[in-house]
Amino acid sequence: MGQIEFNTAQGRYEKDVDGHTVYATIRKKDGVLFIDYVYAPPELRGKGAAGDFMVDLMDVANHENLKVKPVCGYAASWLRRHYKDYADVTV
Repeated sequence: MGQIEFNTAQGRYEKDVDGHTVYATIRKKDGVLFIDYVYAPPELRGKGAAGDFMVDLMDVANHENLKVKPVCGYAASWLRRHYKDYADVTV
């Protein structure tokens, strides 16, 4: 896994990228990781930071044996583009 960490107070996974924080607010219920919102600061947009973060988040889901349900439009779109790699964990 990359340097992704869970921020309990904020209820989100975070990753520092070049001094900026990329994050996903999430919920876990009944073995499912719901991705409610993925955010990348404007300084990182178009540079692959959110996509790299999603790879790390999928590693977390695999490591914790969770299924993934995207609620966020970005997460859903990203998972559709990478479905072959993550079909086994996507709900």
